[in-house]
Amino acid sequence: MRKEGRKRQVMLAIGLVLVLGLAEAAQAAEKIVIGAMYPMTGRAGRYGIDSVSAAEIAMNEINAKGGVNGRMIDIIFNDSKANPAYSIKVAKRYITEDKVNFLMGVVSSAVGLAVTEVSKENKVIFVGTDHASTALTTEKFQPYYFRVSNNTYQSAAAAALYAKDIKPWKKYYVIGPDYEYGHRTWEDFWMLLGRQRKDVQLVGQAWPKLFEPDYTPYITAILSAKPDVLVTTFWGGDTVAFIKQALPYKLFDKMKFYNYDGGGNYELLEAMPTGLPKGLVLSARHHLNWPDTKQNKEFVAKFKAQTGRYPSYAAEGAYAGVYFIAEGVRQAGTAEDPDKLVAVMEKIKFKLPEDPEGFMSYMRPIDHQIVQVQAIGETVPDKSFPPATMMLGNWKIFKAEEIIPSVAEIEAARKAVKK
Repeated sequence: MRKEGRKRQVMLAIGLVLVLGLAEAAQAAEKIVIGAMYPMTGRAGRYGIDSVSAAEIAMNEINAKGGVNGRMIDIIFNDSKANPAYSIKVAKRYITEDKVNFLMGVVSSAVGLAVTEVSKENKVIFVGTDHASTALTTEKFQPYYFRVSNNTYQSAAAAALYAKDIKPWKKYYVIGPDYEYGHRTWEDFWMLLGRQRKDVQLVGQAWPKLFEPDYTPYITAILSAKPDVLVTTFWGGDTVAFIKQALPYKLFDKMKFYNYDGGGNYELLEAMPTGLPKGLVLSARHHLNWPDTKQNKEFVAKFKAQTGRYPSYAAEGAYAGVYFIAEGVRQAGTAEDPDKLVAVMEKIKFKLPEDPEGFMSYMRPIDHQIVQVQAIGETVPDKSFPPATMMLGNWKIFKAEEIIPSVAEIEAARKAVKK
């Protein structure tokens, strides 16, 4: 009897473990799991930290309303270290061990180009929230990749339209980080400007390494070349470092400074509460003070309330990424069928904080690139977002449809790669 009793107890215990295990498995299956990667340290670290906070805000907002079709969103975060090889390992671990439904994030275009290959091989959708190289949506396009922030072509097209009417800007000099993003941001701009103006000339170029500590030799070379306008494709801490190092040389008194993609990030405005020159021509993928809409104000206020600081532009991209995934799952009715998700996600329209009144961001099927309005401004005195004492103003706004590559351009770029 004792043996039978012990046997029954053991069987009950095993049954209980199995039931609990099945319950945990069912609970896990009910979640929509996103594997996110962002840099958390170094000059790019602010973008990663802000992206994590914004993604959590979006996740909490969605889950507080019952999730997506009754399923909660769960995001796993990991430091990409802005390193392609390391990020590949993280992405593979997310897929094989964590069984994520989606990959999301990354700031560096080099990392984005690496992770998109993992996405393609495993048929796991990768939502890019910040990196901007056009190659990801043209030459390196693959169906399981989507980008929810503007790419280098869109920024460059707006920049070319801005510059084409400024006749004194004839002699150009470019300096940027020596990797995919830095070069592609410039190449797109110079090609597009060349279509509209034949009187411009390139008087010099420099390509220091990413996160270069000393720009002094480059600054002296730029001053010797005497350009009318200096184009930089720096972003984040590199923009801050370059401007601070150039100030003692009075570089900004001698030429216009133009950074049309990542230069107008709040991180720069915040980092230089004193000394930032007036009249720098800048833009970013999200602005705190444009558009002046309820949704944008609420997003900025929520981020400030949660973190105690104002967001860099990368934050809005991560926020958009979570909502894009949620809308895709809602419409597709699944998080497990990547092909069904692709068919739905490539046609999504949704309203984002960076959308002005009367416009809604939308995904384009041919390149899985979000289509958005672009704004370029100048630094002007403004103390509305301390500690910054300069913000962007004197805006010029460019319609979404006038700054995207044509279908013919995209097809030609893809054919050229196949040859």
